Amino acid sequence: MLSVNKIFAIIIGSLFIAIGINFFLVPLGVLDGGIIGIALIINYLFNIKIGLVMIICSIPIFILAWFQSHSLVYNSISGLLFSSYVIDLLEPYQYYFIYYVEWTPFTRAVIGGFIIGTGMGIMLRYDSSTGGTDLLAHFIAKYMPINLGIIILIIDLLIISIGDLLLPGDTFFLSLMTITSGGVATSLITLNMPTKKHK
Repeated sequence: MLSVNKIFAIIIGSLFIAIGINFFLVPLGVLDGGIIGIALIINYLFNIKIGLVMIICSIPIFILAWFQSHSLVYNSISGLLFSSYVIDLLEPYQYYFIYYVEWTPFTRAVIGGFIIGTGMGIMLRYDSSTGGTDLLAHFIAKYMPINLGIIILIIDLLIISIGDLLLPGDTFFLSLMTITSGGVATSLITLNMPTKKHK
């Protein structure tokens, strides 16, 4: 059962993630890491809604994660569903923001990543998340002696590298800045957070 604090964290975290994606990354065609990055690539190529793609792409990862930790899946489903909904809800307003706020692409990429990372951190702080490749990293870490953070970084770099090959324009550097600032924000929000063992 979801506590009031967890519900509040999911709502606020989802809003941050949706704002970062729609108002900062999408107008530039910039990528983030994880399942969001995959959803952005598909959105840029085929114009399919980002939140919907996030849910579809997460299904096989949730199935894999289920065999490792039921609690990891339970704590991620609500965060994934609500954040996906809010991302698609704010989509029609994404281009209004770019007309009224003039920042350089670099600034937008860094701030967008930081906002998304903050949203992720808020959700993680209250034992929730959007699931996705973080769950995949947990699954891989079970079978390979590699630090979880390194696995997530490798997955993120792989996603933005694939996106750079598939998408027009050169946005790899901006995408790299996005995942870096997002990682910093998430680390700051989850600093000194007690480690929990999932069963």
